[in-house]
Amino acid sequence: MLVVFGLGPILWLAKAAITPTQDTLRTPMAIFPNGVAWDNLVQAWTTIHLDVQFMNTIWVALGSWIVQIIVATTAGYALSVLKPAYGRVLNGLVLGTLFVPAVVLLVPLYLTILDVPFIGISLQNTFWAVWLPAGANAFNILLVKRFFDNLPAEIFEAARTDGAGPFRLFWAIVLPLSRPILGVVSVFAIIAAWKDYLWPKLVLSLPEVQPLSVRLPQLQQTIDLGVYLAALAISTIIPIILFVFFQNLFLRSAGLGGAVKG
Repeated sequence: MLVVFGLGPILWLAKAAITPTQDTLRTPMAIFPNGVAWDNLVQAWTTIHLDVQFMNTIWVALGSWIVQIIVATTAGYALSVLKPAYGRVLNGLVLGTLFVPAVVLLVPLYLTILDVPFIGISLQNTFWAVWLPAGANAFNILLVKRFFDNLPAEIFEAARTDGAGPFRLFWAIVLPLSRPILGVVSVFAIIAAWKDYLWPKLVLSLPEVQPLSVRLPQLQQTIDLGVYLAALAISTIIPIILFVFFQNLFLRSAGLGGAVKG
């Protein structure tokens, strides 16, 4: 039953993407009563330039993922492993940002994007306007820090004894042990960037740089329903592939048992 409710909308969208519009309107639950309309996919990809928005979405998601991974792992490493003297204060400040509603930050963040302090340039209509704010994700930082807290301290002590510095400890010891949490953060980061609407709409006003989440709602009233449903189906391919890929990664990821040998 859970599978039906979970996969039902996705399967219906896949069916509707290659169903003639009239069939979808008259008998939405029928399975291809008058044949298959493969042209819906072709028109969605070429006529409305879905290929441009699709690549824009990939760039937005890829850049947001890289920025969030860098910030979350380095900040989590500093707070958990390096343990600076003021670490508790920083941890409290990061935790405190979770209680600030995101909508409150829209105006100051938008003004910052329009005129970046100390640089005096505008990031409007550039992917940097989406990438850089994505890194300020306190949830990911605390999630990674909590994972690093549970790593065996004996490994760090042994590495320091062998002469490993902070960078080598981070790159050669911490990151290889952190594949499960990196997979979790990656899923959160990419899916959030893929479906985000409000912020990209504010900072990416030109159609040639807009992602699918912003462009598709604008096209809904101007294109055929079948083509629109085909465009929606295409936009769901990457999130589904990523979910399947990282799900397998979670299952294959070995535990930490055996990392420390007696």
